[in-house]
Amino acid sequence: MGVLRGFLWLTGFLLLGDVLVTLAGLPISAGVAGMLLLTAWLSLRGRVPADIAAAARPLIAVLALLIMPGVVGIFFILDRLAGHGLAILAALLLGTLLSVLTTLWLMHRLLGADAVPVEGREDG
Repeated sequence: MGVLRGFLWLTGFLLLGDVLVTLAGLPISAGVAGMLLLTAWLSLRGRVPADIAAAARPLIAVLALLIMPGVVGIFFILDRLAGHGLAILAALLLGTLLSVLTTLWLMHRLLGADAVPVEGREDG
């Protein structure tokens, strides 16, 4: 039952993102807006509820499959992207760097400095 409740929470934030994007006319996808809202909500709570964690684990395991349709879709618009190779490369590099730094920052903030084992450190 917890997984179903967690999935409903995730779906609810997706719908909230869709409403936000539609009403505000934001140039981002509803999924991104919903995940940003979910991240803000979880940050305010300070923890991830067990229901959401239980629903997210199987989705994370198949994350590559969830991303695949967007990647395949690029194949059909390659002719429109032909003159923008340098801009695409810069966006990919900058986006990757920012996502890694953001992930590291969030992990450090949520787990704390004590959660990361240090080589040579003796605990106990």
